[in-house]
Amino acid sequence: MKIERMLTIIVMFLNRNRVTANELAEKFEVSVRTIYRDIETINLAGIPIISHAGNNGGFSIYENYKLNHQVLTLNNLSSLLSVLKDINATVGDIELESSIEKLENIIPTNKADELKSQMEQIIIDLHPFGESIKQKALVRAIRKSITHTQILQIDYRDFNNQVSKRRVEPMSLVFKNYTWYLFAYCLLKEDYRTFKISRINGYSTENQQFERREKSYYEMKSSFEEQTIMTTIELKISSTMQSRVEDVFKKEDISILDSGELLVRATLPNKEWLLTLLFSFGEHLEVIAPADLREAVTMKLKKMAEKYQ
Repeated sequence: MKIERMLTIIVMFLNRNRVTANELAEKFEVSVRTIYRDIETINLAGIPIISHAGNNGGFSIYENYKLNHQVLTLNNLSSLLSVLKDINATVGDIELESSIEKLENIIPTNKADELKSQMEQIIIDLHPFGESIKQKALVRAIRKSITHTQILQIDYRDFNNQVSKRRVEPMSLVFKNYTWYLFAYCLLKEDYRTFKISRINGYSTENQQFERREKSYYEMKSSFEEQTIMTTIELKISSTMQSRVEDVFKKEDISILDSGELLVRATLPNKEWLLTLLFSFGEHLEVIAPADLREAVTMKLKKMAEKYQ
């Protein structure tokens, strides 16, 4: 108990400029004499605690010690803070807030402007485009369920527009391709699944807790990828779309034809979203191969044209 109390006292000193012995005694429900003994022990351990006299007196850690004795450099801290703050803007996690506060307060006051300047040099923005308040609330609720290992009930609409009720054991929140996913063990399918957060239309948390399973997202990711059918496509695209083509495809997959048009040869997952990607280029794209993909695009175009006849 004494060790835990002293560790907490050290964290309080790191997070605040000055703390009085009376504050500490009241917080830990011990005598002021006990607090003085704890502070003496902390000093003997090599952490310099300074005593301040007067009305605004109290104790604090020697200012320069906060930065000079850290393993992390100011560059390290600015990078960590940038990522943590952006993630926490979405998940709203108390532990993350605590981590951010601790990192900010191990930096001396005279380094604050330098830290701010460094954080503005590289900005990491993880927020998906069009992220709604409702989705943020859902992400935070799922994060809470993961932390407390509580079973979630979700109403889920899959890519084929099929709606189902699922009871899942939430394992991890995954941010991939500007989109949030839930990696979970589905009790209906009796297997691991990933659910796109934006397709969860309703949810509730059960009081029932579960024992976290051994498999992780990283272990299952390779299994998911092995099950994915890949297809090699060949596309001819107008040169007017070059900037967008280079945004979507690898540069080594792009070549320029004598006509000036772009030829793309790429291997991609053979999923429904592939058609959506191709149609996003509109009249500027022609599918050359494979034949079945060209036929699928032709059929879609015919159905679209029928709506305007």
